Amino acid sequence: MYQLDFNHPVWVHFIGIGGISMSGLAEVLLGRGFRVSGSDGKESELTRKLAADGAEIFYGQRAGNISDGIDVVVYTAAIHPDNPEFQAAVEKSIPILTRAELLGQMMRNYRTAVAVAGTHGKTTTTSMITEILLEGNCDPTISVGGMLDCIGGNIRVGKSDSFVTEACEYTNSFLSFYPTVGVILNIREDHLDFFKDLADIRHSFRLFAERIPEEGLLIISSNIENYEEITAGLPCRVQMVGTRAEDDYRMDHITYNASGKPEFDCYVKGSDAPEHMVLNVPGEHNAWNALAAIAVGREMNVSMDIIAEGLRHFTGTHRRFEYKGKLGGITIVDDYAHHPDEIRATLAAARRCDSKRIVCVFQPHTYTRTKALMDEFVDALSLADRVVLAKIYAARETDTLGVSSGDLCKKLKAKGVDAWYFSTFDEIETFLLENSIDGDLLITMGAGDVVNIGEKLLGR
Repeated sequence: MYQLDFNHPVWVHFIGIGGISMSGLAEVLLGRGFRVSGSDGKESELTRKLAADGAEIFYGQRAGNISDGIDVVVYTAAIHPDNPEFQAAVEKSIPILTRAELLGQMMRNYRTAVAVAGTHGKTTTTSMITEILLEGNCDPTISVGGMLDCIGGNIRVGKSDSFVTEACEYTNSFLSFYPTVGVILNIREDHLDFFKDLADIRHSFRLFAERIPEEGLLIISSNIENYEEITAGLPCRVQMVGTRAEDDYRMDHITYNASGKPEFDCYVKGSDAPEHMVLNVPGEHNAWNALAAIAVGREMNVSMDIIAEGLRHFTGTHRRFEYKGKLGGITIVDDYAHHPDEIRATLAAARRCDSKRIVCVFQPHTYTRTKALMDEFVDALSLADRVVLAKIYAARETDTLGVSSGDLCKKLKAKGVDAWYFSTFDEIETFLLENSIDGDLLITMGAGDVVNIGEKLLGR
């Protein structure tokens, strides 16, 4: 495989440079003195910024965009072998890397490379770590899967030897990474269009843990069932985070304010007194995320008082229980939750808020996930007082499984849930305007474009 060396910048071409992840990696390379070019289907704010920073951008993907001087070509899973630029790179014998392989190669150029893995919580935990490291003046390079206000986007190019990124298990992307510090937040069933079952998923997380070198560290939640299967025999150090007395980082005495935001005592093994942590994001799941972020911060020699201050300053990333505004007496919040565990955590956090009724507008994400986890979706959504369902957001799939949001609605109603299904956003918006009441907490939820419903209701 092609080896990227920050000490010897080369010419890197990105097929699909305008994507949020690809553009971020291109920004990092530009900051390290690399020559960067790339193509995309249309101009965007991201491509304009890259061009302003010195990248050469082509609109439209053509074989002629692949020059003889290019040293390596990078592509995403959306690019197929019949892509003209991909074919041209093959014909010219130019080395080719996937996006995940490039990210892994980049990680090898940092002394400390943190990779945050888990079925849920990756973006929030990576963002918490970011806030902690910024509070500690650590000047890290960051790649996060959401828009984070404190870095003005999803990427930050620092000058230190520290790099922090999310590590997604889908298509085994994280098995191309080279972390010195790995985090595993949780392991649950998901992405069953790629994985066979939960055992297959757990096997991939074990392989991820095995990529951490002997001098490295794995931080893992003791809440993961049979976590010993993941940690047994690893050459690296292992630290447990959880609520057990024997955990290296232990959370206790958790309480919540009127907005559902937790605070807790954090006990570190070997220290005499706990540190009190106050969070500015709601939900018990965020206390668990914070515990992992604390462990990363301590590994990177940030003091507990600075960690506490960084967590206090963290107010969330976009689309994670993000307050959007008020419509009369109705509070509108948006959340990216698209897996039953995430839905359950978000609605449990909403229950701790001072509202009369929780109305969840949910847009299922992919037919595969909806069919495989139908009963789990019913159980999780039942935590809302009213559920309004939109059509399934297909994403990368086509409708070949014979499943719909109408099926989910029927099952919710059979369980006694006040559930409604509408095939268009216009119908949903009309229903909400006619049936919402003062004191409602309205949550638009899903990984698709359901956020647009709340935006439109607020006149944006």
